[in-house]
Amino acid sequence: MAAIEVTNLSRIYQKYSSAHRFKTFKSAILKRDFFRSLKPDELVHALDDVSFKVDEGTTFGVIGENGSGKSTLLKVVTGIAKPTSGEVIVRGKVSALIELGAGFHPEITGRENIYINGIMLGLSKKMINQKYEDIVRFAELEDFIDAPVKTYSSGMYMRLGFSIAINVNPDILLVDEVLAVGDASFVPKCLDRIDDFRRRQKTILFVSHDLSTVEKICDRVAWLKHGRVKTIGEPRRVIDAYLQDVAEKQEDDFEMRQQEVVQEQSYEEERRENRWGKREIEIKKVRLKGADGKEKHVFSPDESMTIELDVEAYSSIKDFVFGIGIFNSQGICCYGTNSLLEDYEAVKIEGEAKVICRLMQLHLVNGTYYLDVAIHKRDGYPYDYHRNLYSFLISSRHKDGGIYRPPHTWEFSSNIAVKPPRDKS
Repeated sequence: MAAIEVTNLSRIYQKYSSAHRFKTFKSAILKRDFFRSLKPDELVHALDDVSFKVDEGTTFGVIGENGSGKSTLLKVVTGIAKPTSGEVIVRGKVSALIELGAGFHPEITGRENIYINGIMLGLSKKMINQKYEDIVRFAELEDFIDAPVKTYSSGMYMRLGFSIAINVNPDILLVDEVLAVGDASFVPKCLDRIDDFRRRQKTILFVSHDLSTVEKICDRVAWLKHGRVKTIGEPRRVIDAYLQDVAEKQEDDFEMRQQEVVQEQSYEEERRENRWGKREIEIKKVRLKGADGKEKHVFSPDESMTIELDVEAYSSIKDFVFGIGIFNSQGICCYGTNSLLEDYEAVKIEGEAKVICRLMQLHLVNGTYYLDVAIHKRDGYPYDYHRNLYSFLISSRHKDGGIYRPPHTWEFSSNIAVKPPRDKS
């Protein structure tokens, strides 16, 4: 049986123009624009004909970019927001952690908020008394529980809210992005408790941008885009489709930013600062391509990159070297090589030609990188040197830092207890 059924759900908001706002009620009447000011400029479809089912005892993930409708969906499922059309059926006692501090009264203490929230979730005072110590201990708020909630940090808010939500023994747990503000040491406790819920076959609706966690704990995943369901299915398949869509958007945004930079940069400045040489051999065109042979500018660390140069020698030349260099946004050289260093011996070049350098795996961390390309003599005399005229973006699910991401593994002795991550390859 389905614990949650969502059928043809839509939620429409009315957007009002700031141009029509009035300062006072009197001024609105005098100007005779009161009703015009209340007229919506447009309708915003936060959710548009959304349908899915969450089976009892399963963990269902919802992913999507900001503004895709994820939080609105959870608010409708909990009853905080009403659907414009469609139907939501929830079977079982629900506990929700969908908004930081939601349901807390800031002027009263954490202790008093525990009792108020417990009663709102259907517990008797006796039941709250039995669970009180567990709630405070799990939230790690023993020293602050009698302080007003308004004095709590965002992390303390999250700890208390999550502890209440999981200790009322719900049939269905709804979790929104609030884990993102959790303390580094507390989030693993939350995830362990969610794992415990899964082992006890509780139903969980989990909304998060943390795709690795979604992939690890969810049985099925829905991807929302612009308020509509793009696809529902096995976590890895849905996440890969979502990441592909994000990469395409990043590619479009990246190209647009590059065009803006080129438009702002005068030819004379480019020639003086970013390109030099008398161009006896000229670099006519530079392309960056992915494994499928298509031009692109957004890559993952494990992807290959093909650097393709269209060149032209205006006479027969016997002394030439082709080189590339990759720099990060701080100007640090991440990698550099040329045909001379790799023992290619120049014989002759004349007319139009093509040079291709294939990097089998980039192994770079997240960030923007700049590409230098050059043709010069063996002694360094430049024919044509392009400095920082080409750039690309590394978009990675990995969270490591630095510049280079070497392939690596971890090993632990038998007296160290750790849970291995799910394979992301």
